[in-house]
Amino acid sequence: MDDIGANRPKTRIQRRNTEAILEAALEVFSSNGFRGSTLDQIARAAGLSKPNLLYYFPSKEAIHSELLNGLLDVWLDPLRAIDPAGEPRDEIMTYVRRKLEMSREMPRESRLFANEVLQGAPRITDVLSGGLKSLVDEKAAVIRDWIEAGRLARIDPYHLIFSIWAMTQHYADFEVQVRAILGPEHDAFAEAEVFLDRLFDRLLSPDP
Repeated sequence: MDDIGANRPKTRIQRRNTEAILEAALEVFSSNGFRGSTLDQIARAAGLSKPNLLYYFPSKEAIHSELLNGLLDVWLDPLRAIDPAGEPRDEIMTYVRRKLEMSREMPRESRLFANEVLQGAPRITDVLSGGLKSLVDEKAAVIRDWIEAGRLARIDPYHLIFSIWAMTQHYADFEVQVRAILGPEHDAFAEAEVFLDRLFDRLLSPDP
């Protein structure tokens, strides 16, 4: 966007068009991946001309970066919310449920992130090795303290977090496969919540 847009508040039309572009880009990127998406596709989905779109964002990369940066901030909120002063299993189960809920409510965002990582994360490598790593290190240390205090089973904190990501985001990233296997009569997310509650409750229970 030009300097004028950066130095003064956006008008109502500018806000509306920016939101329309980002919403269209989310749909296009999550369906086609970054490499398979074009500015023409995004402009059509947003109901704008390509020159109009380029007034707001100078490139496909700029749109993708805006989406990813906004997504990562929201995506990491549930992990940030794990409270060292809370009851360990409650804190972790709340995290599992929030991640599953996000997969239900934000499947396109999950696929956008997954596509970026599958392509080698060229646009968020610094975030993964910087802010994300620092946050995971911090919460892994909290989990390790709970384990050492005998409040959780002796499990690897990092692989616990990885497994939560895998078991919750799977339902968004592979939604078509899940629904094809279960059939339309099943509520995949409701059933997953019951299953994951039981699984992690047993996994986290301290050894007798």
